Amino acid sequence: MTKDSPSIVDVFKSVIASFFGVQSDKNRRRDFQKGDPMQFIVVGLILTLIFIIIVIALVKVVLYFTT
Repeated sequence: MTKDSPSIVDVFKSVIASFFGVQSDKNRRRDFQKGDPMQFIVVGLILTLIFIIIVIALVKVVLYFTT
């Protein structure tokens, strides 16, 4: 990881911003020019898995209280 490459916190912020489609142009350029694609792929998969687990849990809670 070089001095200018995004930190793991920056990677998480960028992936979360991309989920909502609100990534700034400055951060997008930094990510594409200096970021390691594998970091973004792994963080994206982890956050997607967490999102799916949360949705499943919410559905189970709602179904529990409605039946």
